[in-house]
Amino acid sequence: MLIAVVSVALFKRIYLPPILAYLFAGIIAGPSSFALYSHPEDMHLAAEVGIVFLLFSLGLEFSLPKLMAMRSLVFGAGLMQMVLTTVLGSVAVWMLVDTSLSAAIVIGGMLALSSTAIVIKQVTEMGILNNVRTQLAVSILLFQDLAVVPFLIVIPLLSGESETSLAMALALALVKGVLVVGMLMSVGKWVLPWVFREVARTRTDELFVLSTILVALLAGGLTYAFGLSMALGAFLAGMMLGESQYKYQLEADIRPFRDILMGLFFVTVGMQLELSVLMSYGHWIVLGVILLMVTKVVLVRLSASVFSISSIDGWSAGLKLCQVGEFSFVIAALANSHSVISPTQSSILISMGVISMAVTPWLVEHSLELAQRLSSVTHDNIEPEVPEIDVSGMRDHVIICGFGRVGQSVARMLSMEDVTYLVIDVDPIRVFESRSAGEHVIYGDATQKDLLHSARLEQAKLVLVTFSEAEKAKLVINAARQVKDDVDVMVRTPRDVELEALYSAGASQVVPELQEGSLMLISQVMHYAGVPMSKILKRVREERKGRYDHLHGFYPGETTEISYNTADKLEFIHAIALGTDAFAVDKQLHELTAMIDKVKIKSVRRAGQEFTAEDFQERLIPGDILVIAGKPRRIERAERYLLDGY
Repeated sequence: MLIAVVSVALFKRIYLPPILAYLFAGIIAGPSSFALYSHPEDMHLAAEVGIVFLLFSLGLEFSLPKLMAMRSLVFGAGLMQMVLTTVLGSVAVWMLVDTSLSAAIVIGGMLALSSTAIVIKQVTEMGILNNVRTQLAVSILLFQDLAVVPFLIVIPLLSGESETSLAMALALALVKGVLVVGMLMSVGKWVLPWVFREVARTRTDELFVLSTILVALLAGGLTYAFGLSMALGAFLAGMMLGESQYKYQLEADIRPFRDILMGLFFVTVGMQLELSVLMSYGHWIVLGVILLMVTKVVLVRLSASVFSISSIDGWSAGLKLCQVGEFSFVIAALANSHSVISPTQSSILISMGVISMAVTPWLVEHSLELAQRLSSVTHDNIEPEVPEIDVSGMRDHVIICGFGRVGQSVARMLSMEDVTYLVIDVDPIRVFESRSAGEHVIYGDATQKDLLHSARLEQAKLVLVTFSEAEKAKLVINAARQVKDDVDVMVRTPRDVELEALYSAGASQVVPELQEGSLMLISQVMHYAGVPMSKILKRVREERKGRYDHLHGFYPGETTEISYNTADKLEFIHAIALGTDAFAVDKQLHELTAMIDKVKIKSVRRAGQEFTAEDFQERLIPGDILVIAGKPRRIERAERYLLDGY
């Protein structure tokens, strides 16, 4: 971990992706270098969990209708790429290397696979998961993950150690696959939404996180138990939850574990690189990597053209998929253990895989640019690129730091008044999406003086800080003052707790949302009460000048809104619909004595009409809705009593 931390920090300073840093850390710590960890295979299962979480996150981005719409790409382009690459690779190995036909087929299959882990991680970070080029690449990757299964079945049979016939083994695998996929999709559609609804009702963050991890691992473990890929099960579980209201929370919960374990996975990949083999066969390995990557690019382009995918999208997808995949290492280890391929051949293939993975982040990042050079289509058919932002002529503009809800609202209003603005935001996906829509947004950290200088702060009229983190806002103020000491800096803050600290840091104006919202409400009330507008505006200016002095200090109450320490005193209102089998059906309100002491029945709704509890004297029937009020835990007990009777 120490080597990984230092490597990631160093590689980020020289603008190289973290994946390369993890590979480098694995090489340093592996048995071929300092041998700090001499058995990387012991970490393989834990590292594979990283891929499980990655595919679970990927599944959240999809839905069953979306996957069905992509079926021609998954089972068309994916199948064609897998078959062409396997056949061509097998023939090349059989002709050029002194090996058996079975070994050549296994090696050809290994070379046909691509790295789901690297490609998905890279395109997600770049925010390009939903364009046509990436969708084609993802479709092929999904089929490759399915194609791993036959190889895992065939390899023991090729060694002659198994008595099961090849046809029987493949047929059994197909039956298992259909069974487990049907089971997962059924559970995902009918059970998981209910599970997460109940978990969410507990309002316990730890339980939600634990449930997310458990679902991903159980789904992966189920497919693994049936002889399929763990990643496939996790993808299906994520896909079933992709249309639920918990999608974004699930993704946020799984991300830290996914990123850490993915780092561990790439470390184990680096550990498998044998430097002695690389030294002995280095020239052949490098030549093999070049030939392999060029061939896979061409074959993906060919597969894409058969299914009417544009030239530029085909080349771009090929550049993303030209490396050796992580499952190739699994196949290599299994084939080596069953003596289908030799240890030297396994080491050479792993070396080719590590080297091809190392250049993949750069290829993914520049895939569109390279595809445009390779494509012969006219630029009219090319998908529009994200427009570049020209800041050279900007003067008297507003610099908006942060493009969340507040930043986007301000930008829309400024645009309506033809006021020039430039946005700085650190979220790559948001920057990509907004720039694609024509917004003037640049990527970067607004606390950096160089970036503010590039945004022409010296010529700007105002700097607006919209994010809510006060400490980060202070850094922006300090950096802006260093670039131009007399620039006006306005800061938005949710509450006025940091008001004095932000003014002390150099803010020209601090706008606390809670107090400003109260001022706007007070202004409307005064206006409707007949107070002259000039007097209202004067009062608002005085409150702002006095730092909202009259908006502080409140008489405490049982349901004080601003008290976070009295949350247990809050009263909730909850509506309960009575079904046919509900305990409360055919009873009058006064008969529900076990509940009346705990909560208050506010009203009863029947057939669109609402009756107060005092006026409602009839017996309850199915379809009635009871509106009750009380403390959260009592609300839950009351609902159980009304529905189940205990």
